[in-house]
Amino acid sequence: MPRTEEQYEAMRIATSNKIHTAAIKLFAKKGFAATSVKDIAEGAGISIGLMYRHYKKKEDLFNELVTYAAEGLDRVVKKFKSDDSPVELIQQFTLEILNDLDKDDEYSHFHMLMNQSATIEDPSPQIKHLNKQSEAMLHQTARLIEKGQKLGQFKKGNAMEMAFFYFASIQGLTMMKITLKEGFITPNLEIVTSFLIEDCISR
Repeated sequence: MPRTEEQYEAMRIATSNKIHTAAIKLFAKKGFAATSVKDIAEGAGISIGLMYRHYKKKEDLFNELVTYAAEGLDRVVKKFKSDDSPVELIQQFTLEILNDLDKDDEYSHFHMLMNQSATIEDPSPQIKHLNKQSEAMLHQTARLIEKGQKLGQFKKGNAMEMAFFYFASIQGLTMMKITLKEGFITPNLEIVTSFLIEDCISR
């Protein structure tokens, strides 16, 4: 029996997911310039011809992944602007990251891809938007910390410096995850946020 449109769409999505997974891993490990379309096709377990049917250039694929990353940051920024408790927002966000690190390497690879996009010369509009969203997330996190400080949930200090330290810690963990592989130990939530959350709140 011939395949239905729904079956073709399911196959297209499955192939696209394979391409995304392979591309994220390769871009993170080899860098954008050193990764070829052939590398991605082999990593995804598909033919180069099928790869080109999905993406004409690796730049198109990279920009699509960057767009997904920017959308993810935008969701976090909006969440951090909500009226929910600052300490609960930070704990929930941090725990999601730690769970992702504990599960597999995909978050670490995706994080590395985001970092690489900031170093690309002559960035595309998608990369410029991602960089803008990264800056917006940093500033919104600082505002969230200030709000938490006023509520007595967070320790005193320069909110922007604390936001920088928070994301530098996460970035360091993602790099160690990729470097150490099976030897990586995911720290618990209290260790990662101890510099920020008041002791009476975290217990």
